[in-house]
Amino acid sequence: MQLIQGLNRIPSRGTVATIGTFDGVHLGHRYVIDRLAEVGKRLKLPVTVVLFEPQPREYFTGSAAPARLTRLREKLAHLRELPVDRVLLLRFNRRLAALPAWEFIGRVLVEGLGVRHLVVGDDFRFGCNREGDFNLLSQAGGSHGFEVMSMPSFTIDGVRVSSTRIRELLERGDLARAARYLGRTYSMCGRVTTGRRRGRDLGFPTANLDPCRRKSPISGVFAVRVDGLDTGSLPGVANVGVRPTVEGEGGRVLLEVHLFDYEGDLYGRRLEVFFHHKIREERRFASLDALRKQIEKDVALARQWLQSQENPWTTRIL
Repeated sequence: MQLIQGLNRIPSRGTVATIGTFDGVHLGHRYVIDRLAEVGKRLKLPVTVVLFEPQPREYFTGSAAPARLTRLREKLAHLRELPVDRVLLLRFNRRLAALPAWEFIGRVLVEGLGVRHLVVGDDFRFGCNREGDFNLLSQAGGSHGFEVMSMPSFTIDGVRVSSTRIRELLERGDLARAARYLGRTYSMCGRVTTGRRRGRDLGFPTANLDPCRRKSPISGVFAVRVDGLDTGSLPGVANVGVRPTVEGEGGRVLLEVHLFDYEGDLYGRRLEVFFHHKIREERRFASLDALRKQIEKDVALARQWLQSQENPWTTRIL
């Protein structure tokens, strides 16, 4: 998969394409891309996904925007698993936000990509003041010679699969249903950084990962498995939050993982943490000793839950 940053770097014109944020790269997104790939194969054209960075909602609402399910790096990793040939990454800034819908079609779709077939969601809007919609795209397609297909909502058991819905499920700790909509166990990636060794002092050494997020879609304590180790996947318990007992309220979001029965140097490693079961919410304790006793309980509960599963290491739901 080729990553193209900006219209000026497109190697050749002529493609089938889809546009969106693709936050989470969930089953609804995968359905759209699979249908697009079928068209690309028929027309013998590459499949292009057009993304924006930052996401438009983040640009317009700033800190009020919801937490991302996936950072850009994670999103690209998931897209590489799909039949995607190119990702066109456009910087969403003042100029792009002010671009009229017709001009977006002309510059990006016609002159930039030379699009021959476009697939969008049934609620897709674009252009200044969100003036562009499926009808406008269809009119433009008739004028410029490209087809436009609107994909209906992808549903499971009558429920529309969406990033918003998955975010709600993660927030309330329903990891199983969120995984069903994602098509995989929810995970976060990060590089292990040097911490204050508070976990080691408490008897539970942790790998401290910076999730590089303004907000996290999940918080609390979880039974997890971790990939990225020479020994393969390992079980553990993880805390996602601001560590109120140690840091006080209002700290930045951190991901701390205690791996069961593991000794080794993890600094600098890039790990992927898969969240299988929520144990409890993060909370502040009266003392470090009270925190240590709770961590003992968390470790026992995480071990018990993971051992109770027939295959706790399964990450693909499909």
